[in-house]
Amino acid sequence: MSTKSAVTLRDLTFEWPDGTVALTGVNGTFGAGRTGLIGRNGAGKSTLLRLIAGELQPSSGQIDTSAEVGYLPQTLTLRPDTRIAELLGIQSILDALRAIESGDVDQRHFDAVGDDWDIESRADEALHQIGFSATDLDRRVAEVSGGEAMLIAITGLRIRRTPITLLDEPTNNLDHATRAKLADFVDQWPGTLIVVSHDLELLEHMENTTELHSGTLDTFGGPYSAWKEHQEQEQAAAVQAARSAQQALKVEKRQRIEAETKLARRERTAKKTQKDGGIPKILAGNRASRAQASAGSLRSTLDDKVQAAQAAVDAADARVREEEHIRLVLPDPDVPRGRRLAELEDDGRSIVVQGPERVALIGANGTGKSTLIEQLVRRAEPTPGRPHGRLVTELVGYLPQRLDGLDDAASAMENVRAVAPGMPAGTIRNQLARLLLRGDSVDRAVRTLSGGERFRVSLARLLLAEPPAQLLILDEPTNNLDITSVEQLAEALDAYRGALLIVSHDFAFLERIGVDTIIELDGNGRMHQRRGLGV
Repeated sequence: MSTKSAVTLRDLTFEWPDGTVALTGVNGTFGAGRTGLIGRNGAGKSTLLRLIAGELQPSSGQIDTSAEVGYLPQTLTLRPDTRIAELLGIQSILDALRAIESGDVDQRHFDAVGDDWDIESRADEALHQIGFSATDLDRRVAEVSGGEAMLIAITGLRIRRTPITLLDEPTNNLDHATRAKLADFVDQWPGTLIVVSHDLELLEHMENTTELHSGTLDTFGGPYSAWKEHQEQEQAAAVQAARSAQQALKVEKRQRIEAETKLARRERTAKKTQKDGGIPKILAGNRASRAQASAGSLRSTLDDKVQAAQAAVDAADARVREEEHIRLVLPDPDVPRGRRLAELEDDGRSIVVQGPERVALIGANGTGKSTLIEQLVRRAEPTPGRPHGRLVTELVGYLPQRLDGLDDAASAMENVRAVAPGMPAGTIRNQLARLLLRGDSVDRAVRTLSGGERFRVSLARLLLAEPPAQLLILDEPTNNLDITSVEQLAEALDAYRGALLIVSHDFAFLERIGVDTIIELDGNGRMHQRRGLGV
């Protein structure tokens, strides 16, 4: 594999128009091969990809790319009438080919085609791998699921053969089978591939892992699991080094105090001897001068040692990361084991959600999972011939995919007080702090918060509501969350003692929260109970 850098960043800084600084002085490189770009929400990963793709321009600094860049954003903004050929990015080439075939020999058509005379056959071959063909090129995107649209867009990047490709959270909304297809594509991807993702399975297919942390890019040669193990070892060593440095500082400070005590004792003895007339005044004066010079030199040496030890402590502490964990104290929703909370029905079959049960709703894209959840939450009339649900309890909390239940103009504090009006302000602040929302982030308008902060405000509204919800319904809660935030969500849910109904394609997350029951919707939208998450 070539070691030449495909992307080079030099002192890269970016500020949004309102003055918010997203990146400051970032330096680093991305080479050939597959790189997973990780980092916490708000670190600037998506912004960095947009800068490399040319969608944004740096405020200062430089970005050098060795070749053409292809880019897949985190959210595909598509009109319903967008055609699959447009989503693939080949519509203009197809239009030029058809114009030439009809006899139009305008040079601009040949320029548009370039070397892509076989684009239709290549598109047909690539589309077949995801269940489509060239006959679908004129179909509208409205006729495919969101997951299929994402996979088609990724296929378009493969067809166009851009030497450098950027993918931002490509597995969001993809079902498990489609994620497996994407992983196969990634394994065979030519050139340079940079992927921002929180999908641990996808990150295992990367050759390198680059972390964007505190404005710095650090690259490790290996997939995420190897990086994580290395990071844990580095942190263990850093913590030990910090302890050793702190101990060395204590020793130096103690020696400095002991030396000062000895010097003070000598000075008192010398003054007493001089006062008692034990030695001539001239000799006593000379001794005193030498003693002061010696004491000054000793103090300077010891002060230097203390300062050096303090600098070592500061350097060692800088290597230690503060890994914060969510530690909520939640009210007990008092859900007896046998209490019925919701019922899901399909063709005469009924599945009951009861007690503090944890239920996962899984299935391929387009099988109707979110539709079923929406019908259940809104208590809408069921669609004939489709699975439907009925809520038995009134105490239900709902977290939709879009996190659109917040008052953006209000603060985190005000958003929580709206659902917990009887909770003292101090208690709310303490609980928000346990959710890692502190300082001015509690009082700022929600619209100014990062994605991860907004998510934790939404979670606080669910978990701190009065009276407490007996059933939480979460629709793809890990979408757009960084790895740390997913871990924090699992920790928060671990403290919840009510029932959970979760729609998710993230099997690793479902295993982490310990689901009790798995309901799968098949290709016909029918419900089936499964024993485990294994495929």
